[in-house]
Amino acid sequence: MSSAGNGTNHNITTIDIDSSKGPESIYTVPLLKLIKEAQQQHGLRHGDYQRYRTYCSSRLHRLRKVLHFPQGDRKGFKKREVTLDNLKDEKFIYLPLIQAERAWAYAMQLKQESNTEPRKKFHLVARLRKAVSHSIHLEYICQSPLCDARTKLEAQAYSAWMQGNLFFELQEWKQASEKLVMSQTIYEKLASALNEDEQILYKQRVEELNPNLRYCAYNIGDSSAQQDLLNMRSKSGKSELDALIAQTREKQAASLLEVTWRGRTVPVRLEKIRVFLLAYQGLDASGGKANDYDAKLSVYETILLDCKEAVQALKEDLAAAAKIKVDLQPSQLGSQQYLLSYLTYLRATLTIDRNLVMVDVFKKNFAAYQSGESKKVAKPQEGVKLYEAMVQLSGELQQLQGMENDKKFRNDLELLVKIFKAFRCYYMALTCQGNRQWTEALALYQRAETYITQTEGKKLEDSDFSKYGRVGQDLAHLRSLVNSGKCAAHAQNILGVEDINAAMSGLSVRSKKSLSLRLDEFVEDVSLTSTTPNVIKLPPNMAPIPCKPLFFDLALNHIDFPSLAENMENKKSTGAGITGFVKGLWGWGGKK
Repeated sequence: MSSAGNGTNHNITTIDIDSSKGPESIYTVPLLKLIKEAQQQHGLRHGDYQRYRTYCSSRLHRLRKVLHFPQGDRKGFKKREVTLDNLKDEKFIYLPLIQAERAWAYAMQLKQESNTEPRKKFHLVARLRKAVSHSIHLEYICQSPLCDARTKLEAQAYSAWMQGNLFFELQEWKQASEKLVMSQTIYEKLASALNEDEQILYKQRVEELNPNLRYCAYNIGDSSAQQDLLNMRSKSGKSELDALIAQTREKQAASLLEVTWRGRTVPVRLEKIRVFLLAYQGLDASGGKANDYDAKLSVYETILLDCKEAVQALKEDLAAAAKIKVDLQPSQLGSQQYLLSYLTYLRATLTIDRNLVMVDVFKKNFAAYQSGESKKVAKPQEGVKLYEAMVQLSGELQQLQGMENDKKFRNDLELLVKIFKAFRCYYMALTCQGNRQWTEALALYQRAETYITQTEGKKLEDSDFSKYGRVGQDLAHLRSLVNSGKCAAHAQNILGVEDINAAMSGLSVRSKKSLSLRLDEFVEDVSLTSTTPNVIKLPPNMAPIPCKPLFFDLALNHIDFPSLAENMENKKSTGAGITGFVKGLWGWGGKK
């Protein structure tokens, strides 16, 4: 460095000398970044708290070994805590942090298991207390002058967050809210002081605290907090919000004791049904704030799952009651049977509402695919399936018990079925048209036109079905589509071609055949008198010719050949004469 001989190197040397004279270095430990990276890499990405707890134990063992800070020896255990006196390395700060993380991970593991084993909640609280103890000790260690301001603030925020979790589990809402607000405030201040890359992590932590804070506010007495929780779930879709919302509804469900439908009031006894009905009451608010189709579909899927559980619970309750007592009023539908009809009606109408949202998505994609704006394939079969499901659901509503004498209800259902069938026939006709089934497509277009004529000028009068009025308003546009499709199918059926434009473009008044191929036809061909007459095509096209025949001797198997046995014996005797010739030559074998 000294050989360079410039001012910059001189300044660097001065800084090194000054730093060596300093008493001790200042520690900067980004606590939140450390724990988030460890959590994502060791199990919490998939909610595996046991794996993360095992990692924390192994990390503690490695750290104590590296820092030469064991707790006892082979003879026995001797507890050693990190103090301000032995804070000689920033890695000593990791010890209470990882201990707190290990206890917290164990508590979260027990929280998952407590759904089936309630007794584990006591152990959960004990581990959270241990985590709070370690986090408070971490905050105390970080108050050392060896730590910079950022480390001190992060330790305070982490300790406040851990204490807020403990008070939240103990249902001490006011204290939990105070600690969580303190933690959120510190993280907000830290985010504003850091660069853009580091701000993301702290802003995420701030957003994670909002659901718990609103739930605390609700339990303290803020009535608007429940709707805030519903809005948070529609935006984020996180599963941990579902537990908070379920707890909120369970508290409100105690006040919902009866429900009125079509002029009859019935009691609501089961808790699951009360919770579902509360969720159904808030459906318009949560669904109306959904910005896109995916968010709306998510809201409908959640409410349909709750409805399915409520129907199943009521059926089980009715089955159990049927074994005990006999219905004393067979002429009138029982209150719980009527409630079952109401829940079945809600499930069917909610499914129809969801399918209508899916139809809007399908129509948008289908129009974009036909116009060439989108390459995503959208087939008319999808529309057929959606409208077929809605026809079946409308049929189920017609079979509801207790609705046999309700003419207004049944008339609107019949009208709704015809509307859905009209759309179904239209998309079925498009499917047949794509398969070149012109006759079937034409028949389906005519059937769709018949349904449109039967429903034209009629309106849904019942208040339970008035929300489907916009579906009937689309019939005018559907009629124009049916008329154009019917004309196209009729023309294609007569011509027998799929694409009329392509067939017409292939026609020509001039013959392209050469003169040798049309000797018996008279066509005025100007090219015959030009320099390049179209007389014959050279070289000629390849043509198949017959192969050289193969001959098979079929008579051989039917001929009886003479016996050659005598000739074979003569040959044998000839062989013996050769031996006699040799013997006679040498005088062997002669007669005496």
